[in-house]
Amino acid sequence: MTSDSRTQKRIVTVFGGTGFLGRRIVTRLLEKGFTVRAASRHPDRLAALFSSDARSPEAVRADILDASSAASAIAGSHVVVNAVSLYVERGNLTFERVHVKAAADLAAASRKSRVEQFIQISGIGSDSRSESSYIRARGRGEDAVASAFPGAVIARPSVMTGPDDAFLTILVRLIRLLPVYPLFGDGGTRLQPVYVGDVAEAVSHLIDGNDHGDSSIFEFGGLQIYTYEELLREIARQLDIRIRLIPMPFAVWTALARVAEFLPAAPLTRNQIDLMRHDNVAAADLPGLKELGIEPHDISEVIRAIEEANRSGI
Repeated sequence: MTSDSRTQKRIVTVFGGTGFLGRRIVTRLLEKGFTVRAASRHPDRLAALFSSDARSPEAVRADILDASSAASAIAGSHVVVNAVSLYVERGNLTFERVHVKAAADLAAASRKSRVEQFIQISGIGSDSRSESSYIRARGRGEDAVASAFPGAVIARPSVMTGPDDAFLTILVRLIRLLPVYPLFGDGGTRLQPVYVGDVAEAVSHLIDGNDHGDSSIFEFGGLQIYTYEELLREIARQLDIRIRLIPMPFAVWTALARVAEFLPAAPLTRNQIDLMRHDNVAAADLPGLKELGIEPHDISEVIRAIEEANRSGI
């Protein structure tokens, strides 16, 4: 049996398959020849996302909060990837409900359906003891998934970048617009931004049967580590723009985010502010992109891609 025929016989179901990372995971798995189900509350979005691709995923309407629809999406799957995330709580959509209970329920249902592999997308800095409700829920979610599906793989990317992201794209646009740019605190927080395509590639490697030893936790960081101030100056350098930076206390940012969360698209959230209080760098003692044989993209390449997307109106 050829490698391609083996992958075609393996069904991978990606929850959150229309999201920023999820749709890239779906694309990469399709390119590798897997049969892919993209499970989403909005499967109608798939036609637009994958219309130009030679192969398309099976669109499955499923809600991670609904056990029945989730179980139907899982049925017959060999691998399940949970790429569902929540950044702003609204109504019954709470961090505890989505990142802890729903993730654990999905892992338990996958185990019951004899799924071979479960991959939980989390994030660097997740901590079940954090004072931040968001960071704490991500950490508790990891623990709950590991308990519900022994051997589950936890993938923790650093802040992800790429066209249409909620981080670097915004920084590029604002640096072009603002004569003075405010820092988070004194700008000393250390970051290791990673290209979203590299994370999708890493997840596909984990699924593709590549030997990753006994490791169950992976942290994916980019090529370089920057302080927040260094990152802004590097972006400005790439754009050939002179930039003036001023420190802004975290308390001010938190107050602004509290108001911004009432806006439909929530351009800034208190959870993002909480994340910016702590370094977001891959741990040296955990495997990452290098161990999977992936060379991370330089941030200059990502900035160019964002600029091209902006010019194209994407």
